[in-house]
Amino acid sequence: MSQTILFGDHETEVPGAAREGEALWIPLDDLERATGWERKPQGLCQGEVCVPVPRGAAWVDEKRRALDVAAFARHLRQPVVRDDAHSVWSFGPAAGAGAASGSGPVMAPDFTLPDLDGRMHSLAEQRGKKVLLYCWASW
Repeated sequence: MSQTILFGDHETEVPGAAREGEALWIPLDDLERATGWERKPQGLCQGEVCVPVPRGAAWVDEKRRALDVAAFARHLRQPVVRDDAHSVWSFGPAAGAGAASGSGPVMAPDFTLPDLDGRMHSLAEQRGKKVLLYCWASW
Protein backbone atom coordinates (compact mmCIF):
# COMPACT_ATOMS: atom_id res chain seq x y z
CA MET A 1 0.00 0.00 0.00
CA SER A 2 1.24 3.48 -0.82
CA GLN A 3 2.23 5.78 2.05
CA THR A 4 2.36 9.59 2.10
CA ILE A 5 5.44 10.87 3.90
CA LEU A 6 5.79 14.40 5.31
CA PHE A 7 9.48 14.82 6.12
CA GLY A 8 10.97 18.30 6.50
CA ASP A 9 9.85 20.26 3.46
CA HIS A 10 9.17 17.07 1.47
CA GLU A 11 5.69 15.64 0.88
CA THR A 12 6.05 12.42 -1.03
CA GLU A 13 3.81 9.56 -2.07
CA VAL A 14 5.86 6.33 -1.86
CA PRO A 15 4.10 3.36 -3.48
CA GLY A 16 6.75 0.87 -2.29
CA ALA A 17 6.63 1.93 1.38
CA ALA A 18 5.29 -0.59 3.87
CA ARG A 19 4.05 -0.14 7.43
CA GLU A 20 4.90 -2.92 9.89
CA GLY A 21 3.79 -2.02 13.41
CA GLU A 22 5.76 1.10 14.40
CA ALA A 23 8.09 0.72 11.39
CA LEU A 24 7.82 2.45 8.02
CA TRP A 25 10.01 0.67 5.50
CA ILE A 26 10.97 2.80 2.48
CA PRO A 27 12.91 1.33 -0.44
CA LEU A 28 16.42 2.83 -0.52
CA ASP A 29 15.71 3.94 -4.10
CA ASP A 30 12.96 6.27 -2.76
CA LEU A 31 14.84 7.44 0.34
CA GLU A 32 16.34 10.69 -0.95
CA ARG A 33 13.17 11.70 -2.81
CA ALA A 34 11.04 11.12 0.31
CA THR A 35 13.32 12.45 3.06
CA GLY A 36 16.26 14.37 1.59
CA TRP A 37 18.65 11.76 3.10
CA GLU A 38 20.95 9.82 0.77
CA ARG A 39 22.65 6.46 1.38
CA LYS A 40 26.44 6.81 1.07
CA PRO A 41 29.35 4.60 2.17
CA GLN A 42 29.83 6.75 5.31
CA GLY A 43 26.15 6.43 6.30
CA LEU A 44 22.96 8.35 5.65
CA CYS A 45 23.76 11.87 4.50
CA GLN A 46 21.92 15.12 3.97
CA GLY A 47 24.34 17.54 2.35
CA GLU A 48 27.51 17.61 4.45
CA VAL A 49 25.82 16.04 7.50
CA CYS A 50 26.18 12.24 7.70
CA VAL A 51 24.86 9.82 10.29
CA PRO A 52 26.81 6.54 10.45
CA VAL A 53 24.62 3.48 10.21
CA PRO A 54 25.52 1.20 13.12
CA ARG A 55 26.52 -2.31 12.07
CA GLY A 56 23.46 -4.53 12.34
CA ALA A 57 21.13 -1.57 12.87
CA ALA A 58 17.53 -2.70 13.08
CA TRP A 59 16.48 0.22 10.92
CA VAL A 60 18.32 -0.97 7.79
CA ASP A 61 17.26 -4.13 5.98
CA GLU A 62 19.84 -4.96 3.29
CA LYS A 63 17.88 -8.00 2.11
CA ARG A 64 14.94 -5.95 0.87
CA ARG A 65 17.09 -2.80 0.44
CA ALA A 66 14.85 -0.68 2.66
CA LEU A 67 15.17 1.69 5.59
CA ASP A 68 12.85 1.95 8.58
CA VAL A 69 12.44 5.71 8.34
CA ALA A 70 10.43 5.87 11.57
CA ALA A 71 13.27 4.24 13.55
CA PHE A 72 15.86 6.43 11.81
CA ALA A 73 13.84 9.56 12.67
CA ARG A 74 13.57 8.47 16.29
CA HIS A 75 17.36 7.89 16.27
CA LEU A 76 17.68 11.55 15.18
CA ARG A 77 15.26 12.53 18.00
CA GLN A 78 12.56 13.56 15.54
CA PRO A 79 8.92 13.16 16.57
CA VAL A 80 7.00 10.65 14.46
CA VAL A 81 3.22 10.56 14.04
CA ARG A 82 1.07 8.59 11.66
CA ASP A 83 -2.51 8.51 10.47
CA ASP A 84 -3.28 4.89 9.64
CA ALA A 85 -6.68 5.72 8.15
CA HIS A 86 -5.04 7.89 5.46
CA SER A 87 -1.63 6.16 5.28
CA VAL A 88 0.19 9.40 6.18
CA TRP A 89 3.39 9.67 8.24
CA SER A 90 4.73 12.98 9.53
CA PHE A 91 8.24 13.55 10.87
CA GLY A 92 8.97 16.70 12.88
CA PRO A 93 12.28 18.53 13.19
CA ALA A 94 15.00 16.98 15.31
CA ALA A 95 15.42 18.29 18.84
CA GLY A 96 18.18 20.89 18.79
CA ALA A 97 18.33 20.83 14.98
CA GLY A 98 19.51 24.45 14.77
CA ALA A 99 22.51 23.82 16.99
CA ALA A 100 23.36 20.50 15.35
CA SER A 101 23.33 21.95 11.85
CA GLY A 102 25.56 24.86 12.86
CA SER A 103 22.96 27.43 11.88
CA GLY A 104 22.90 28.92 15.38
CA PRO A 105 19.86 29.86 17.43
CA VAL A 106 16.51 30.29 15.78
CA MET A 107 14.80 33.62 16.44
CA ALA A 108 11.15 33.46 17.41
CA PRO A 109 8.82 35.64 15.36
CA ASP A 110 7.65 38.81 17.07
CA PHE A 111 4.19 38.79 18.62
CA THR A 112 2.22 41.00 21.00
CA LEU A 113 0.04 39.74 23.86
CA PRO A 114 -1.73 41.38 26.80
CA ASP A 115 -0.61 40.86 30.41
CA LEU A 116 -3.12 40.22 33.21
CA ASP A 117 -3.80 43.99 33.49
CA GLY A 118 -4.50 44.33 29.76
CA ARG A 119 -1.21 46.12 28.91
CA MET A 120 0.23 44.95 25.59
CA HIS A 121 3.79 43.57 25.43
CA SER A 122 5.73 42.42 22.39
CA LEU A 123 8.51 39.87 22.26
CA ALA A 124 10.70 42.40 20.41
CA GLU A 125 10.69 44.61 23.53
CA GLN A 126 12.46 41.78 25.37
CA ARG A 127 15.36 41.25 22.93
CA GLY A 128 18.61 40.82 24.84
CA LYS A 129 16.81 39.68 27.99
CA LYS A 130 16.06 36.20 29.23
CA VAL A 131 12.40 35.43 28.66
CA LEU A 132 10.24 32.62 30.01
CA LEU A 133 7.10 32.15 27.95
CA TYR A 134 4.54 30.11 29.85
CA CYS A 135 1.70 28.68 27.78
CA TRP A 136 -1.29 26.82 29.10
CA ALA A 137 -4.36 25.23 27.58
CA SER A 138 -7.28 23.45 29.22
CA TRP A 139 -7.22 20.62 26.70
